[in-house]
Formats: sequence, structure tokens, C-alpha cells
Amino acid sequence: MLQRIQTVFLALTVIGMGIFLAFPLWTKVAVEGEQRADLTAIKLTHQVNAVQSNVQPVYYLIILGILVAGVAAYAIFQFKNRVLQSALCAVNSILMTIIMGLVIYFTFYKTAKLFDPNLPGSYEIGFYGLVGAMLANVFANRFIRKDEREVQQSKRFR
Repeated sequence: MLQRIQTVFLALTVIGMGIFLAFPLWTKVAVEGEQRADLTAIKLTHQVNAVQSNVQPVYYLIILGILVAGVAAYAIFQFKNRVLQSALCAVNSILMTIIMGLVIYFTFYKTAKLFDPNLPGSYEIGFYGLVGAMLANVFANRFIRKDEREVQQSKRFR
């Protein structure tokens, strides 16, 4: 049924991925303030000076983010088939782990060489949306499995 707690957590997963897609993920500003690097779900921008900037598209982040939100939204309406719902949550966990790995790759390895290697940068609200979506997905999967155990146990008692 749609009023179960796992539905709330799956909806929070969709909302978290929306935040991930809509807001910046990471920002780094040089000590002297002229250079700047920004990572969003669409692009990685390195502002060298007021006139020159390098833009690298990272469309696979937005594609994976939309895919995760779509799978979570589809899983909400699969409440009659908890095994499928649990499998969809597992697929989402894998996809979000891939997204997290890509974000960490860009923030630590790709942009660390651009300027000020000792300056780490700061994570923005989009990154925390991804973390929140991951946690909500884990809790949704936990409650789906709990429901499935209760149903199996009640069938055994009949």
C-alpha cells in the first residue's frame, strides 16, 4: 500500500536526487580568488580568470541521477510485489554508489591538479542531496524486507 513507511523513504530518494540534479555539487575557490572550479550534475567548470574558462560536460551524472529518480518513483508503485521493490532498491544502491564514486573522482583527482592542490574545496547542497537519497534508499529497502518477512511469517502461521 502507498501509505507504508517505505513509500515515504522512496519519495525522499526521489526528492534527494532532484536536489542532486538541481543544485551545485562542489565548489573550490583559489586563495587569491581568481580561479574557481564548480561541479554540477551537468558540467565541471574551471574559471581560470575573468575571461577564460574551461567547461567539461559530465552528462552521465545527470543521466544516472534521472535514472535513479525514475527507478525510485517506479518502485513506489510496486508495493504489491515487495521482492521486485527490494530488487529495484538494490539497483538504485548500485547506481548511487557509481554516482558517488564519480563525484569523488572529480572532486579529489580531476580538479585537485587544477590549482591549489592543498585546498580541498567544499561540498554543496547537491552532494548532500545525493547522500540523503542514499540513506533514504537504504531505509526503504530495510522496511521493504521487514514487510516481506512479516508477510512470510503470517503465511506460515495459517
